[in-house]
Amino acid sequence: MEIITATSDFELNRETAIAIGKFDGIHLGHQRLLQEIIAKQQEGLAPCVFTFDPSPAVFFGFSDGKELTTREEKRRFLAQMGVDVLVEFPMTKESAAMEPECFIKEILVEKLKVRFLVAGTDVSFGAKGAGNAKLLQNYAVTYGYEVKTIEKVKLQEVEISSTLVRNQVENGNMSYVEELLGMPYTITGSVQHGKALGRKLGMPTVNLLPEKDKLLPPNGVYFSEVLYKGNCYAAISNIGYKPTVSNEKILGVESYLYEFDEEIYGEDIEVRLLAFKRSEMRFESVEQLKEQMQKDILEGKKYHLSKSC
Repeated sequence: MEIITATSDFELNRETAIAIGKFDGIHLGHQRLLQEIIAKQQEGLAPCVFTFDPSPAVFFGFSDGKELTTREEKRRFLAQMGVDVLVEFPMTKESAAMEPECFIKEILVEKLKVRFLVAGTDVSFGAKGAGNAKLLQNYAVTYGYEVKTIEKVKLQEVEISSTLVRNQVENGNMSYVEELLGMPYTITGSVQHGKALGRKLGMPTVNLLPEKDKLLPPNGVYFSEVLYKGNCYAAISNIGYKPTVSNEKILGVESYLYEFDEEIYGEDIEVRLLAFKRSEMRFESVEQLKEQMQKDILEGKKYHLSKSC
């Protein structure tokens, strides 16, 4: 996948089918847009995703910058979906003030050679967000592209949105999040060295330090899966600061993988959170922590008997 980032000085040499949006979380609604542009490959158009970086919400101070999908996660998923071009267009004072028609003409038409455009009914762009789906349609004939507007995808009569997914993650409702995304909520990264306490207790773990802009659910223990080198392992994960054994305020994701005892420091893994089990807590002793961990692991094994990777 070609990635155009941190520059407005570019021009493609092929015609495209473009989906516009933030694509935070890449939920079922986003995936509907992606399916539309990928289908246009049969007509010789390159599937292209257009996003702003940072997002308008972050740029104008309406968001804390925490994301359901980090930049790297988004890039990886879009590539796996079959997107050919990802544009991470710089959001600046100048680009934010661009008139909507100029955005259509100079960016979508001249730089990206758009021939097919798909967007949600709530799409907005240009100065003061004045550009919308109707404006895209109004200029379709003038600039020679086709527009398709997609209504909000619903799950059990509830409209799916990044805001809804975000709220559910913040509340730890991971099974519902999985329904909204069509896949488990995932944290990615490379395995870091920890204090090796799990190994000393006979329960070796793998540790991730999530990216600072990654939105995490409440600290606690989760039934999970860990994907490593194409293999999926049932696991149980703790998100938090490990207060029983450390006073350091370093937020980590620590996972115990069933039937796995390899040293994989520095390797990339994905931790998929499936269900919340309990909140993180401080124990009076390491022995109490060990006893609770053993209980957690047993309950995790029962959980995973009914759910496979």
